[in-house]
Amino acid sequence: MRKRRFSVEQIVAPLEHYDRPANLFVAGFIGSPSMNFLKGRLQGGRFISENGTSLPVASAPAASDGKPVIYGVRPEHFILDEANGLPAEVAVVEPTGSETQVFAKFGGADVVGVFRERVDAQPGQQIRVTPDPRLVRLFDEQTGKRL
Repeated sequence: MRKRRFSVEQIVAPLEHYDRPANLFVAGFIGSPSMNFLKGRLQGGRFISENGTSLPVASAPAASDGKPVIYGVRPEHFILDEANGLPAEVAVVEPTGSETQVFAKFGGADVVGVFRERVDAQPGQQIRVTPDPRLVRLFDEQTGKRL
């Protein structure tokens, strides 16, 4: 009989997994829909995605300029912001009753946003969103650990 090996990724209270995941695995495993991940680097206290989109971060680790990172934002942490948001090209709008899920291209990546507001957009149209920088999580691109 083969022995199975299991790995414990993080031992904390349940909501800690959601709020402060230790690594990419935990961040992607907890929550539905799961956390969105964008690849890029930190520069001047901001995140710059692979396609050059500049996104806010609440605080960048010291001496992190140029560091390759993964920018993690949960679907419900996007904010509809027609005045100051960045464009997201809508692929699918899925009303679920009290929420609306929007599948879109944002910052060069496919993302899912979950909004309490009604979203009146059709595939191919753009909405303007911004991630809440206080709730964004940064992960080291090589190790997957939260910074």
